[in-house]
Formats: sequence, C-alpha cells, structure tokens
Amino acid sequence: MQSLHLECTNFINRNMKQYNRTLAEFLLQEVLHVEELFAYEYYNAHDLETTKMTLDIAAELAEKHLDEAFVASDRNEPQLLNGKVKVHPNLKNFIKENAETGLMAATSPFEYNGQQLPKMVYGAANYFLTSTHNAFVMYSDLTHGCIEMILEFGNEFLKKKVLPKLLNGEWLGTMCLTEPQAGSSLSEISTVAVQNQDGTYKIKGQKIFISAGDHDVTENIIHLVLARIEGAPKGSKGISLFAVPKQRIYSAESNDVKSIGIFHKMGQKATPAMHLAFGEQDNCIGFLLGEVNKGLPQMFKMMNSARLGVGLNGISIASAAYNLSHQYAKERIQGKTDRTSKEQCKIIEHADVKRMLLMQKSVVEGGLCLLLRCYKYLDLAKVSDSKNFGELAELLTPVAKTFGAEMGIQATNQGMQVLGGYGYTNDFRLEQLVRDVRISSIYEGTTGIHSLAIMGREIIKENGASLHLWKKEVELSIKKARTKDWMQTYANKLELACTEFFDTTLKLLDLLKKGKTKEYLADATIYMELFSILTIAWQWLDIAFAAKNEDPNDYFSYQNTLKYYYKYELSKASYLNKVLLNEDKVTV
Repeated sequence: MQSLHLECTNFINRNMKQYNRTLAEFLLQEVLHVEELFAYEYYNAHDLETTKMTLDIAAELAEKHLDEAFVASDRNEPQLLNGKVKVHPNLKNFIKENAETGLMAATSPFEYNGQQLPKMVYGAANYFLTSTHNAFVMYSDLTHGCIEMILEFGNEFLKKKVLPKLLNGEWLGTMCLTEPQAGSSLSEISTVAVQNQDGTYKIKGQKIFISAGDHDVTENIIHLVLARIEGAPKGSKGISLFAVPKQRIYSAESNDVKSIGIFHKMGQKATPAMHLAFGEQDNCIGFLLGEVNKGLPQMFKMMNSARLGVGLNGISIASAAYNLSHQYAKERIQGKTDRTSKEQCKIIEHADVKRMLLMQKSVVEGGLCLLLRCYKYLDLAKVSDSKNFGELAELLTPVAKTFGAEMGIQATNQGMQVLGGYGYTNDFRLEQLVRDVRISSIYEGTTGIHSLAIMGREIIKENGASLHLWKKEVELSIKKARTKDWMQTYANKLELACTEFFDTTLKLLDLLKKGKTKEYLADATIYMELFSILTIAWQWLDIAFAAKNEDPNDYFSYQNTLKYYYKYELSKASYLNKVLLNEDKVTV
C-alpha cells in the first residue's frame, strides 16, 4: 500500500529549502532591488554576497535547531514548576547559535558590535527561520524589539549594562502591554510606577499574555513594561515605558517579578503566554525608557516592528503549509481527471487542487514581497532625507500585518484542504500549522484595530498624503508593466481597480466631513480587505514583470500565479466597493 506520510517526518522536505532560497533571492534581487540600499554609506559594508551568507546562516540554523523541535516542543509544552518555567531544550541551542552567528545583532549599529544589515535582508532570513519553527523565533524577535527600544530610548546605563547581554544572547527580552482589565485598551492600564531617590522606579501591577515572559533559556529577561507614574495624567497621555529585569542587573537576586501562570494556547505552544506579577513584595525595580508620559508612542515603534513580524509569521506558516500540500498533491494518487481516463491521477492534476495551490502560492509570494518592501521602506527612511519612505512604511505596516495574518490563515487552511482527512490528523504537521497560524490576526492588535487605524488615522492625516504616495508607487509599476505586451491587460485592470478604490475613498470621506464618524468607520475591515487586495495585486505586477524565461505551460510559474490572482482575488474588489458604498449601515 502506498505510504501517505510522504516524508512528512522531515519538515524541511526536499523542496522547502530550495523554494525558500529561490523565492527570497528572487524577491530581494530581481523584484525589490536590494542592491539599491548598499549604495548608502550606512549599509555599504554589505552586498549581494553578504546577503547570500545571511540567508545561508538562517537556512543552516533552521535545519540544525528548529526542524527537529517543531513537533516535540508542541507536544511537550512549557511547564511552570515551583515558580519557574521550563521550555524545550533545543531552544537554548537555537538562541545561543543565533547570537554566535551574529543574527541577533545583525541590524544593530557597528558601535554596538552590530552589522548594520538592512532590515530587508534580515526579514528574508527570518522568513527561513519562521517557516520552520514559528514559536521558537518569537523569542529572538521579541529580543530584537527590546534591543531597538534600548538603542533609541535607553540611557547610558542601559546601553552599557543591558544592551550587550541582549545582543550576545545572554539575556532575552519581552514586551509587556496587556493587563487583565484593559485588553487592547492600553489607555486603561493600571500598573503603577513610583520614583525612587536614585531615579529608578518601583513597579507594581500585573500583565497577561506575555509571550516568552518566563523561561529557562537565559538567566535574565528584560521586560519592557508600560506603567503609569504616580500622579500622571489619566488615559494614554500618562503612560511611561520601563525596562524591568527579571533578576537584578548586578546579581542573580530576584527583582520581584513573579510568574503567576501559563495560558494554555491553541497553538504556538512552545512559546509560553505568561501571567506576570510585578512588585508583589513592593521590591520590583524598573528603569525609565525615554521621556516621562511618552511610553505609548515609544512602544508603538516596537509594536510596528512586531506587527511586521506577525505578518511575516502568517506568511511563513502559510509557506510551510504550501510546500507540504504541494508535495502531497504531487504524490497522492486519487480520482480521474475525466470519465475517459483509464487510470487514477495525482491529485495535483485536478483543477480544484490547482486552484487551492495557486491561492496559497499567491498569498505566500505576494505577501512576502509586500513585507520585504515594507522593510526596505524602513531601511530607506533611516538613511534618506525624504520622509516619504517613513510615511509609506506607516501606511503599509497595518496592511502587511493584516494580509499576512488573515490570508495566511486562509492559505494554511487551504493546505489542510488539499490533504483532506489526513491533514486533520497529527500524523501530518499541517494540523499544527493551522493551530499556530490562527493567533496571527489577534497578535499585536486585531484585524479590526488595524482596520480602524487605516481609516481613522493613516488615510486622513495630512489630507491623505501617504495614500497618494502609495498611488504614485503603484502607478510606476503599472507604467513599467505596460512595456510588456502580455502585461498590458493586467496593468489596465489594476489601474481601473485603483481608480474605483479612490472614488470609494472620497465618498467615504464625505461621511466624515458630515460628522458621521460611526458610519465612516463601520466597515473599516472591509476597507482594509479591499486595500490589501489592491496592494498585493501591485506586488504581483512587479513579480511577474521581473520573472524571466518562464515555461508558459507551468501552472505554478510567477506569470500564471499573477493570472490566478487577478482572476480570483482582484475581481473581488468591485464587490467590496459596492459593500462599502451601501448606505444601509446595519452595524451602526
């Protein structure tokens, strides 16, 4: 009898590594032109060779430390025993080698022993890691965010005593925002900070859902904690940000940070979601980061980076699902393509299976292109005199997060559908991927919150300046696509869809001018869906334009995937415009 396990005991199957490498290098070099960054002095220590070396390191780390632990760390999730959290032993080896190879400090400045690597290149390397073991990568991702916050807002003490240990992986970091009574309403947090005579602060309060909030990987953990200084204004204007170590900086003495419990999650079980108590014994010391009462806007800098990470998480998991389901479809024999066939066929020959695989491919490759483009905008914002790149990054970060999350979920589910009943069993890793990816639309702000941010902030600030910048970028791609005869049809379709989108946007803004704010925001998630579809259609125009010497009979070529996306996904735009302009606002 034919084996149905299809080498699924090897998560990095015979196609996965090559697929990741080919896709990442194609997007970096041919589509998004990473070499443009190397012309700037800040990045000129790098070139295509160091880019390839970085991808090599990530691929080796993934195979060496992440693949083997993927299932085992899910089946044997972290345990809180006698006040201490024990995690899978492979995690310590991954963090150690991640730091030793320089990945942990890769994007940091030379003066702190970093490599000044573009975030764009690091994002591609992180895609390799995350598609192999998304839960382990959260530990290093959170630490990267902590490093960036101390670099930007930390005083000399934190930069000298804390930063080096984060950069070398001796300590790890977290982000502590959510509280039991506040949820996503950060303005309602009640954790208190009281200043000591030496300028430090006593921290007292509780935080929940703190990813990697406790573990036995490193001797110390640096928590970035939002708290309200005693006497500060109410609401978001009175929140400050603090670096709060688990252990005291100069000793192994406890800093009065207690692990109350672990939330038992549906997926990503290898990363404990902690309930932490700060200052139960009135002896928790924190260090102010940045300015008093500026904690929320400061933390949003880390959250924006984390949001791109969440989008990458969704796309990376979807990539793993696509590779597994594609391999399965090429080997699983079932059914006939038509009644005249004498023999059963491989299921990849069925039209509906091709459709599901193309859907996954279009999401993974279009989504990764958008994420790498956002990282490039951030890299350019750092070194360019123009503020346009920063504005584009601000506009597209919630889009990249939301598309990566929502469509990552859908694409991963399609992967399970290809496997049928086998995908629903834990004999295959797809069921774990489905569980892992589901959190993506909740992490770092739900889809609804990001949709409100797009409509309530991004498209209205400075009279829609960032949206017009987006339009100019899309128009450049349309103009370029028209230079190829076969692409003119697709360029025209995207141009028409963008025109309808802008007409819809103007009509919705009329509601806002009339003071009908509730009506204006009522269908923000639909607006986000429409904006996301158009933005990924733009990515696919650039991807297909860059593709060379493709076999026109290859169902899974870049050019054919463009055709799929424009037929099955971009065509939804017309319907969504109608929904947005429907005057029956049933939810208001």
